This record gives sequence, C-alpha cells and structure tokens, in this order.
Amino acid sequence: MMRLRLPPLAPAALVVLAALPLAACGNSWDRLGDIGKSPKLSSIDDPTAKAGYKAVSMPMPAPTPPAYAPASLWSQGSRAFFKDQRAHRIGDILTVQVVITDKAKIANDTARGRTETESTSVGGLPGAAIDGLIKKTGATSSNLIANTTKTSAEGTGSVDRSEQLQTNVAALVTQVLPNGNMVIEGRQEVRVNFEVRELIVAGVVRPEDIGSDNTIESTKIAEARISYGGRGQITDVQQARYGTQFLDVIMPF
Repeated sequence: MMRLRLPPLAPAALVVLAALPLAACGNSWDRLGDIGKSPKLSSIDDPTAKAGYKAVSMPMPAPTPPAYAPASLWSQGSRAFFKDQRAHRIGDILTVQVVITDKAKIANDTARGRTETESTSVGGLPGAAIDGLIKKTGATSSNLIANTTKTSAEGTGSVDRSEQLQTNVAALVTQVLPNGNMVIEGRQEVRVNFEVRELIVAGVVRPEDIGSDNTIESTKIAEARISYGGRGQITDVQQARYGTQFLDVIMPF
C-alpha cells in the first residue's frame, strides 16, 4: 500500500493556515451569503432597547412647578398660547438640518541640532610616559581622550482638510431631561445599487432652538454626534484586508 508523505510546512505557511479560521469568523460568513445580493437595510428598532444604550444624566436645576394666575388661561412655563406642534415629548419627531462646512490647514516645521566636542591631553614628562605606554593604540598624550557628539532632528507635518455635508434627517425624541432639554437620535439609510449610505445624528437640544416648522440646525445640538458613512462593495474595496490590518497592528516597523 502506497503512502503519501507530505513535506513539512514552513512556519509562514502554518501561520497562514492558522489565520484562515480567524478570517472566516465575524461577518465573513454573512458576506459570503450576500454575494450577488444588495446590502440589507437595518430593521427599525427602539433606540433605547439597543445594547449599550445609556440614558443621559447631567446637572439639572430644581424643577419649577406650574403656576396659574387667577382668571387667566396662561400658565407659567408655556411657550405659546395655543397648542405647540413642535416636538416636546418622548416619541415626537423633529427634522435636523445637518450643515457641516469645515476647513483646516496646518503646517509645522521643526529643526533641532546639537554639536559637542571634548578632548583631553597631557603634556610634559607624564605625557611622554603615556606616549610610550599606548603608542601601539595610535593615541598620544595630545589626544588622550577625545569625544565628539553630533545630533540633529528635522520634522515636517501638514494638514489640509476640507469637508462639506448638507442634508436633512428626521430624529426621534428618546428622552426629556428634567430641565426640558431633549435627547434626540436619528438614523437614515439610503441604498443605491450595492452601496448603503448611512447618516446618524444624536445629541441634546433645547426646545427654544426648535423652529416653528419643527426643524433645528445641527449647530444648535449639544454633545452632537454626527456620523456619515456607508457599507457595501465599494466600501469593502476601500478597506484594507483583515491580514493587512492585523499586520499593521502587530508590526513594530
């Protein structure tokens, strides 16, 4: 009976074979199942029920109870005489006008240098005795100890960034703080062919900053968290492969 004997694998080949199961973990199997299909849109869920959601807690003033004046329909703390249609309760929706126009240009040049020279010599009779003792080494009493140090460093860095984003997204009121400010979160997904563009807006807004048309500018959102990106075939091509990312993390050079 003939037996096949395989040659021993090189260490590099063993590393590649060991990394194959790791590469198949995570979302790799999902990606294999989505070959030829459009990316799936996320389901509409309650943001407060998602894993990792935390309620916002901030320093708040003492609550002011409503007060009514005699023979008056006006109550203290009201924003309008008639019913306000703007978002003010949990579950209400308002429109966020996202306008981001950022430009930054920074240039830095750094140069540093230092030169030091030290020497020690011995003359007279001691010097002659030293010359006789160490003449085989090439040293003499005039350059018995010599030290020269020269260091230099030069660095150049520059940043030239320009970003512009203008769009609208509907956000949901997820929490009303004791002082009346509201925590909002909005998510928008748009699928075009095999690419999904995703926009996420979250933060804290004041009721006074909401316009009469139930809109608010993104510049008036405190603790704003705005994310714009995507996923799909084009995004996958722009990302480095798992092996390259792994080597970028562990390689010291």
